[in-house]
Amino acid sequence: MRSYTPAERRRRAWLITRGVKQAAADAVNPRIDAEIARIDDRATERGWRETNAMHDQLDKDKDAVAAARTAERTATRDDKNAARQARRDAEKTLRRTEQAAHRIGL
Repeated sequence: MRSYTPAERRRRAWLITRGVKQAAADAVNPRIDAEIARIDDRATERGWRETNAMHDQLDKDKDAVAAARTAERTATRDDKNAARQARRDAEKTLRRTEQAAHRIGL
């Protein structure tokens, strides 16, 4: 999975356009392909880092929901409402994280 920055998208599109024009003239500069490969490599590495970070965040949020459920079950009668609200907040956070993970293809 690749994650391009806006500047990388623009630069890559410009390089591809330039490469196509040069290919039509049979005079392709090898530096164009090398720069596109460097941009792709950086985007791939960034994509893996973001994917790993998303997995870590999902695990953290799932642990928070589990802890909140346990706290709710073990809460005294006076603390039950606060524990229930904390569980709901943890579940909301987990849903937002799961939606973000789904958007990036996890």
